[in-house]
Amino acid sequence: KGDNVAFLMSNCPEYIFCEYALAKIGCPRIPLAVLLGSDDHIYMMNLTECKILIYHEKMAERIMEMIPQLKTVTTFICVGENLEAVSDGHYHLQSLINEYPPNPAPVEIEPKDLIAIYFTGGTTGKPKGVMLSHRTFVNTVFAETMEFDIAWKEVFAYIAPLTHGGGALLLPVLLRKGRCVILDHFDPLLFLQSVEKEKITSTFLVPTMIYVLLDFPKLKKYNTSSLSNVIYGASAIAPERLKQALNTFGPIFTQLFGQTEAPMALSALTKEAHIVSDPDREKEIFSSAGRPTLHTQIKLIDEKGNLVKQGESGEVVVRCSNMMDGYYKNPQVTAETIIDGWLHTGDIARQDEEGFIYIVDRKKDMIVSGGFNIFPREIEDVLFEFPGVKGAAVIGVPNEKWGEEVKALIVLQDGITANEKEVIAFVKERKGSLMAPKTIEFRDQIPLTNLGKIDKKRIRAEYWEGKDRMV
Repeated sequence: KGDNVAFLMSNCPEYIFCEYALAKIGCPRIPLAVLLGSDDHIYMMNLTECKILIYHEKMAERIMEMIPQLKTVTTFICVGENLEAVSDGHYHLQSLINEYPPNPAPVEIEPKDLIAIYFTGGTTGKPKGVMLSHRTFVNTVFAETMEFDIAWKEVFAYIAPLTHGGGALLLPVLLRKGRCVILDHFDPLLFLQSVEKEKITSTFLVPTMIYVLLDFPKLKKYNTSSLSNVIYGASAIAPERLKQALNTFGPIFTQLFGQTEAPMALSALTKEAHIVSDPDREKEIFSSAGRPTLHTQIKLIDEKGNLVKQGESGEVVVRCSNMMDGYYKNPQVTAETIIDGWLHTGDIARQDEEGFIYIVDRKKDMIVSGGFNIFPREIEDVLFEFPGVKGAAVIGVPNEKWGEEVKALIVLQDGITANEKEVIAFVKERKGSLMAPKTIEFRDQIPLTNLGKIDKKRIRAEYWEGKDRMV
């Protein structure tokens, strides 16, 4: 009990077996996002002093490269069909399952015990470990069961990473005698074939996936009539594309808004709330994040901590039953984030007279691209390692498919030249494809505030001008 265990795995049933086995014996899990670079994975495992790493055989080459830099991991468990591919000294999960009876020693689990440490980007350049307890996890399951219209005997397709948001929706389905269909990646053809073959009734998608499905030329060839509930979230959806989705699939959509620090459901837009007769009001509702969930109190405050007037913008602060216990080994940032029992989300929103919440901007310097949180500071630090860079600023700019995409503004030293492709490749090699900028803009100078800091607000305004929201 208490040993931290890391995962580097794509979606597969074995991940679920391991996740729940660890929860039962009191070992916190540290899920590693496959799209991140190895440097981040090494940092996360070393910070949390992981004893064990469970990985899929597809990740074996990356694991072997990381091992010399792992300070505390002593046990490696490989998941895969090919026993011969398991490295010397590493265990094979399926062999362990076959060799040992399923009789774990009884372990006393307290609600306050950690069940997981999920990493999210850091404004200081290093990812922060969000500590989630068994209490947090159980209350998340309660909230999802109440708010997401999960029916009895659902056939739920899991496409989003089980190591993150996707996995949180397993238990609500199983508790209602549902069936879980695990897909190891998102592909529109694979998804549509699975819906037709397995009679999928429900799934969780990020807006980018919905866009891809809507634009897929063979969409009409597949029978999707079994779908009755498509839960979506993790990033803002374009109202016009949401309307297109409703016209294509019917009124089967449920939206969620949350964050790693308070998983999944701070607010929700129910299926019924998506049905609006007035076109002008419909457009407003479709740009909202729904209403606060039953277990969540939400306030909007100004910079002095005072409540803003209805209709005015303020930071979203919440108090709920599934809040994190803090950031791992980071009491200072924890104290700055949880104040008097209220979690400061960093999202800027307004609330209308019917209680609908509209996220309009971010207080935090964060980008959400395709449902993944990206903190610019982490990328900027890498850009300054590129030869000849004397100034760098990373922002999120509008992208029809991803919601936001990463853009870097760079100032080079006199006499130095560089091209966009080599800079992007430089970041990708060090931080992974998720963090790599999609575009680079070379400038003579980057706008600064009166205090000499990079004026991100002014830079972002150039690209978000004319938009209803800055996210």
